[in-house]
Amino acid sequence: MFTRRTGAELLYVLAGLPLCLVGLVVMLVPLVVGMGLSITFIGLPIAALGVLIARGLGNTYRRMAGSLLGLRVSKPEPPAPTSGIIPAVLRDPASWRAVLYVVLKAPLGLATFVMSALFWVYGLFMLTHIVYWSLLTEQLGLPFTDFKIDTWPKAILLSLVGLGLLYAASRVTHVLLLLDRLLIQGLLGRTTMAQRVRDLEETRAHAVDDAAARLRQIERDLHDGTQARMVALAMHLGMIKEELDGDPDLEMTRKLVDLAHTNTKEALVEVRDLARGIHPAALDKGLDAALATLASRSPIPVSLDVSLESRPPQAIEMIAYFCTAELLTNIAKHSQATKASVTITGPGPRIEVTDDGIGGASVKPGAGLAGLRERVATVDGTLSLDSPPGGPTRVVISFPA
Repeated sequence: MFTRRTGAELLYVLAGLPLCLVGLVVMLVPLVVGMGLSITFIGLPIAALGVLIARGLGNTYRRMAGSLLGLRVSKPEPPAPTSGIIPAVLRDPASWRAVLYVVLKAPLGLATFVMSALFWVYGLFMLTHIVYWSLLTEQLGLPFTDFKIDTWPKAILLSLVGLGLLYAASRVTHVLLLLDRLLIQGLLGRTTMAQRVRDLEETRAHAVDDAAARLRQIERDLHDGTQARMVALAMHLGMIKEELDGDPDLEMTRKLVDLAHTNTKEALVEVRDLARGIHPAALDKGLDAALATLASRSPIPVSLDVSLESRPPQAIEMIAYFCTAELLTNIAKHSQATKASVTITGPGPRIEVTDDGIGGASVKPGAGLAGLRERVATVDGTLSLDSPPGGPTRVVISFPA
């Protein structure tokens, strides 16, 4: 009947009533006065003050909804003062949406308070009415009705009705707050376009960082591996040339040729591995063939099920391959799993990787899974993780169709 959610919603209604009524007056006074004086030089600054008050009230309502109702709404972008703060505030759509919310919140908050109070007060009154009647031993009636309590059956019936009202009161309050939730989401948060722009800015930044990190890794691999091999090869070839120019020692020359040959092969392997890291050759035959090769190389058994309606774009195909490769590597290193499975369906594609390991994985900033989520987000994909302690672990990566 009375849960933690019910208490939080009642607190939201009670705290919101004085705020919405006082806030409406505090906002409207400078807004109306400023509009009335808009033909003078002081009118617009006063009107802008009213709009800023509405925006501040909107921030307060949004925080209240987040802490008491569990409603998370992204904060809208602040006005961009390209031509001055006052014109920016008066032209800002988010600020005027806050004004509209403050105007609508006053009657909505009052109606929600009255309806909730009727159910809670009447429910408590009816439930406890039997106590008053038994102590006073005289007829008592319900306020605003002709119903009289003069017998025990009536008193018990009234208590049962009160119990039912209390049971319904929490649900009534929750339903009444649904409209408020919708208004907060629609008027106090970012618009779909603004959120889309913000997401694109973040994913672009992640893509730039990922590309820079990849280039640094390639540079290190070339410097520490392939370049060292080529230097050694050049030295050995120089030594062979010196041997041949002088009195040739065939045994020494043969050893130098063997060393040069070995360094050449190792350099080719490193270059091949480096190229595979940029674009795996296995992907030339499609994602299913590349993942089959990947699964066959895994140190633990991996079952693979690929059902794609069509071949994904190259960028998505590469990200899907590298993400699956890293997930299988993580499973082999950390999960203590005995088996894993990879299921890919179209047309997205949608990748589901599961294992029977110890679980407890999480997406921590700067860690491997966070990097995968950022890489997937560069193409508007999503990554979700379900890894309770004790397992199993399930990772789902979805790409846009």
